Amino acid sequence: MFLTASLVTFLIFATNVAMGAFMGNAFLSDVSEMLVLLVASALFVVAILQKEADRKNNDGG
Repeated sequence: MFLTASLVTFLIFATNVAMGAFMGNAFLSDVSEMLVLLVASALFVVAILQKEADRKNNDGG
């Protein structure tokens, strides 16, 4: 779930960057863009830590 949410928010960020670079009209401001990237990064970290905890629990220690 967190990994999917991270992917979606990163795709929003990447779309905004691509639109700004190629079309000259980004739909997010600089601060909004930074916050979207921050959320994507945080969700990715949560997903990775969750997978690591699941692996540790399945290995028995």
